[in-house]
Amino acid sequence: MDAPTADRYLARIGAAREEPSPDALRALQRAHLHTVPFENLSVHLPEPVDLAEPALVDKVLTRRRGGFCYELNGLFAALLRHLGYRVTLLQARTSPHGIPFDHLTLRVDLDEPLLVDVGFGTFAHHPLRIDSREPQHDPDGVYTVSEAEHGDIAVHKAGELEFIADRRPRELAEFVPTCWWHTTSPKSHFTKNPVCSMPVDGGRVTLKGRTLIRTVGGERTEETLSDDEALAAFRDIFGVELSRMPEKSGRH
Repeated sequence: MDAPTADRYLARIGAAREEPSPDALRALQRAHLHTVPFENLSVHLPEPVDLAEPALVDKVLTRRRGGFCYELNGLFAALLRHLGYRVTLLQARTSPHGIPFDHLTLRVDLDEPLLVDVGFGTFAHHPLRIDSREPQHDPDGVYTVSEAEHGDIAVHKAGELEFIADRRPRELAEFVPTCWWHTTSPKSHFTKNPVCSMPVDGGRVTLKGRTLIRTVGGERTEETLSDDEALAAFRDIFGVELSRMPEKSGRH
């Protein structure tokens, strides 16, 4: 990632260029989560999901789309490295016996190692301290990080497992096979329904299929939209311009 691309990225998320620090990293993560949606729309349009950096730059910065973990955390890692952060890609499983490389998350080393994630969907808004075993309070809830088997780390929210991460450094290319599986297999949750989701002040808004779900202050509402209303919601709520609706199981 070069300086002009990083400047475009910072403009995309509305963040300033600062020297690496815990506060600057927290601001970058929060800004990213609130501007770049978690979405699997490529699976249902359908269009290819390409993890090469130029393709990710085109999708997230030029076309102003979102993506899922491999795309969002993969590109965010490139930005952080350009800004001077020491970043390690980690593979994670979302259940103890789940498939490897099911999720891509990031370790960022400052004064202490931090877990950073902008591609898990509903997750912590702030970096989590990897070496702390105390409850960590976040706008999204209370998280804990603990030791797991084989030196892995387990992340829980309110006592429920989010994922188990392997500490071994990885390269983005290692996630390509599982990314392909997630975008093509009928057993993948990404092929079930098109989803676009983003945190908002006090809650979250999600468009799942044609159902608009708002959860604010603990109150959940659902609204069924027409195609035109859904396309307008993609544009006005998530900043995603689509020429046609993504369809359920669009690749099958």
